Amino acid sequence: MQRFRHVHASLALALITVSANAHAIDQAGLERALAQRLEGDRSGACIAAAVIDGPRVVRAHGCTDPARRSRIEGRAAFEIGSVTKTMTAALLATLIERGEVSLDDPLASLLPAGTAVPGFEGQPILLRHVVTHTSGLPALPSRMRVTDPADPYAALDEDALLGSLADVRLAQAPGTQFAYSNFASMVLSWGLARQAGIDFESLLQRELLAPLAMRDAHIRQVPDGVRAVQGHLPGRQPTKGWTFPVDMAGVGGVRATLDDMVRYAQAQLGQVDGPVAATLARTQQPVRDGVAMNWMIGNHGDRRVHGHEGGTGGFSSLVAFDREGGQAVVLLSDTALHTMGGLRQLGMHLLGVEASPGTPRRPAQPPSELLDALAGDYLLEGAGTLRLSRRDDTLRVQAAGQPELALGYDDAGEFHLHEVDAVLRPQRGADGRYGFVWVQGGGALRARPLDPDAVSQPMPAVEVLRGYAGTYPLMPGFELDVRERDGGLYAQATGQGEFALEATAAADVFAAPAFGIEIRFQRASDGAVVGLELHQGGNVMRGERR
Repeated sequence: MQRFRHVHASLALALITVSANAHAIDQAGLERALAQRLEGDRSGACIAAAVIDGPRVVRAHGCTDPARRSRIEGRAAFEIGSVTKTMTAALLATLIERGEVSLDDPLASLLPAGTAVPGFEGQPILLRHVVTHTSGLPALPSRMRVTDPADPYAALDEDALLGSLADVRLAQAPGTQFAYSNFASMVLSWGLARQAGIDFESLLQRELLAPLAMRDAHIRQVPDGVRAVQGHLPGRQPTKGWTFPVDMAGVGGVRATLDDMVRYAQAQLGQVDGPVAATLARTQQPVRDGVAMNWMIGNHGDRRVHGHEGGTGGFSSLVAFDREGGQAVVLLSDTALHTMGGLRQLGMHLLGVEASPGTPRRPAQPPSELLDALAGDYLLEGAGTLRLSRRDDTLRVQAAGQPELALGYDDAGEFHLHEVDAVLRPQRGADGRYGFVWVQGGGALRARPLDPDAVSQPMPAVEVLRGYAGTYPLMPGFELDVRERDGGLYAQATGQGEFALEATAAADVFAAPAFGIEIRFQRASDGAVVGLELHQGGNVMRGERR
């Protein structure tokens, strides 16, 4: 139940905005832009970059420490993260071109009969909703168990993926609201493989990678002579690569070299022949305002830029292009830069639509008054409590039940952890008190100071507490035991420690604030407790009392 880890890392995305005129960039200009962005940067990142301008391609490799460029040169394969989703869209577009499916088909049409796919008042989730992130499905499957926070998707299986669909209750009609969902993309990936009758990697190779001569791109089957780039946290520490179940890898599991991604970008510009040309053109057509098939679209004047950022635990990526202008940019970094703004500004600069490539984040000394103002206890929405403490000239952070960790500080005014990719952004309220936003794993959680004078709710009578006691299976192999002891209520999940529950002002609702947990017990018509919902970090798990 610990929440102070890089557990639910979601793959990064940024909307593309444009603000200037196109320009051509030469070799010296590309190298200069990389140096300007990276020199002195606290991340220690390296970036492989390419700019396509019509038939001309300019490539360069830049590093915070130029002596380390060899680690990303040659046939070096990067994790491209969510840029993979645009390839999954291309596979869907292939079926559309062949007349086998339509964007207006329900997602359920790609899944086994009887799969419980949620809808809203009779309105199903359509394929168009999945590729525009308007399905209403949450960011991650509710039954996804993370056995290794550094490799969060490795233990996910088919039963957990499809079973999680049954746990979802849509709050509004699909297509209503944009909400980025890796869950929906994994279901689509799995469904496309099932439709084709082959595994997702073989499908991707047959329909896209081979026709585009992306010879080194892969998911699990590594071509001879290709080496894996080592990924890094933005504190310079090496980190594990991510492992995706092959048929769900369309969410972010492709690894590719710079040359591979140059070919991919050239194909997006229309510099390719054959059926794949029509497929890629279809993915670029707007499906709703600002979104094509997994491409984000930004307009400025007569320019239209498609783009998508990607990121995993140790990598960042960007592909963006102006098809009418014949320009594209590819950026691949061996460091997770999501909490530092990602690669969008650099990419837009290289396309000529941003004046600056961005500035490096350099280490700095935090103001003494800021350290004093931030020290205290905080409630992190949906994720528990944190304690900030001043130790000499540093700020330290501690989550409930975990060790105290030192925070670094940079000249952008943000604190950061070295051990995981997480950032603390101080915010001063209108009352002059400080709070902060905690950014980790693709999410941003607001923290508010705890009120030391707050009065806790009294616990119900012992006989009422005993009525909640029981075992509640939340998913296969994972149960929550609830027990009464000495007038208190306690819970313990499979393989984890026991934690105390506190009463709330609402009947049948208890909380464990240190872990961001809320448990809502459910009663039958005769008043007996028959089940519960466990709410944590935006996820809901349900179990019937046994």
